[in-house]
Amino acid sequence: MPPALKVSPLAARRFMRRALLLDAPVPDIATALAHHGYIQIDPINVCGRMHDLILRNRVAGYREGGLMRHLHGETSPLPAAKRTAFEHHHPATHVLVAFTPDAWPHLLGAMRGRTKIPSAWSGKLTPRERDLATHILGELATRGPLSSEHIEDDRRGRRAWGTATLAKATLQKLFFHGRVLIAQRDHNRRLYDLPERILPAKILAAPEPSAATTARWSVLLKLRQRRLTLLKRTELALVTDVVQPVSIGAGPTLYCLSTDLPLLHAAAADSKFGNRKSKISASLLLAPLDPLIYDRAVSRQLWNFDYTWEVYTPPHKRTRGYYALPILSGHELVGHVDPKADRDARKLRVVSRSVRRGHSVAPAVRALAQFLSLC
Repeated sequence: MPPALKVSPLAARRFMRRALLLDAPVPDIATALAHHGYIQIDPINVCGRMHDLILRNRVAGYREGGLMRHLHGETSPLPAAKRTAFEHHHPATHVLVAFTPDAWPHLLGAMRGRTKIPSAWSGKLTPRERDLATHILGELATRGPLSSEHIEDDRRGRRAWGTATLAKATLQKLFFHGRVLIAQRDHNRRLYDLPERILPAKILAAPEPSAATTARWSVLLKLRQRRLTLLKRTELALVTDVVQPVSIGAGPTLYCLSTDLPLLHAAAADSKFGNRKSKISASLLLAPLDPLIYDRAVSRQLWNFDYTWEVYTPPHKRTRGYYALPILSGHELVGHVDPKADRDARKLRVVSRSVRRGHSVAPAVRALAQFLSLC
């Protein structure tokens, strides 16, 4: 591994903007997915869903709901041959994401592991669930995509948070185990189908990689997602041949992919010899879990910005707001806006805001309202 490359905080910020596609949006969703490795999915819709807020700043002409249409088609499920992405849980973070098909073999170990653990949410099937699973898989084979509401069974089952129908609990576990996949969505309702109707046959036939190969893939995925990040010692040992250490001030060493070095050198040159004032005038409202700010330690080190998504924080403990969006202005994070979509009144209401003096956020708020068709 090469020695650490010393760069200034400004150079690192310039690099992050460029490497995370915030300076020059890509032409389509497939390109963004290939670049980042995955896009996190979240159903909460206060001022747009998380995945839409992430992609609208990265994909030219992106429209609300674009990722779901890309995954599943406009009105009817896409055939496996035309699918270029699918939904599943990240094996390391356990969050739901959109993956490219080549991720599938690396998920198999985690899927198999879940079938052996006791968990009401994702673990092994109970005897009642096993019996119902046989019926559900037969119904899917015969009828195609189905939700739990299409399964005629009124029994109740346990879930991690309360109870649900036995059909819903069983389908959820079958999804975690990789025996069914999401074929389509009706708003937030999932319709499941068999994997062979979702993923190409060659992907399903691919051999399961070794545990070491999948562990390396997971670290590379983290680097692709964040582009400049902290690595644990165990993670670093898996990727020493393809990473570049980066030293920024007195903070801990960060790492980027060696293939990103040209971008990093260009950002450093711009910072040293170019106009130190940002040439990027428009402010951006970032998603709460945007890759730029996902790692709080890196956000503090590079941007002097400590941000927490407070949607699950008790109201009396919130400092920014339920769904506050950080503001990226040039190469600085300068505050936040907490917006809420009033769909009935067709208005985007700002619940609260805090913006550093000298930075205008009104155009960014208008751009978000336009994206949500609220103006």
